Amino acid sequence: MKASLGVLIGLLTLSLSLMFIGPAASARTVAVPTCAADGVAPTVSAVPPVGTFPVLQQGSANAAVAVRSLQYLLDARGAGLTVDGIFGPRTNAAVRNYQAATHRLVVDGIVGPQTWSSLFVTVHRGSVGPAVQAVQDELNARSTAAGGAAYLAVDGIFGAKTEAAVYYLQNRLADYWGIAVDGIVGPQTWQPLISNVLPRG
Repeated sequence: MKASLGVLIGLLTLSLSLMFIGPAASARTVAVPTCAADGVAPTVSAVPPVGTFPVLQQGSANAAVAVRSLQYLLDARGAGLTVDGIFGPRTNAAVRNYQAATHRLVVDGIVGPQTWSSLFVTVHRGSVGPAVQAVQDELNARSTAAGGAAYLAVDGIFGAKTEAAVYYLQNRLADYWGIAVDGIVGPQTWQPLISNVLPRG
């Protein structure tokens, strides 16, 4: 009986300590790990560790939302892709062209953490274009995965409704992941979006 009580007290202490140190530990600046898919040395990033980027390459299956986001972000850089969620030869060529034009990326057609991070475009209310469509599509995918409806028009216009959806997501992530609640989709918000991190609580 005393042993059981001791175990329960130990578990309670551990739970409380995680509640208090979790958010602070998650919000600190960390080094982005080296990824063999990107073949580059790690760099210091202000992005908190909020999930693992999907590693995509030609033929990647069961990753349609991430592939669509990739295609939108490549289009924001002038790729001119049809956004269909299929990582085929044209997307592969666009990734390789982008990697070749970007310093410190290995030209291998594989999209890992370094390629993702370099593709991010900071968007906010008033922004327009394919990067905004990527945000809208990601937010809709979260809603439908939770049994809701796709509530944003994927029109590339960062208006009041998109801003409200971003604020909502950031508020849900802020306490645990240390994300700024500012309505701006910069690196700290892109990473959990692309990594499909789910809000706590």
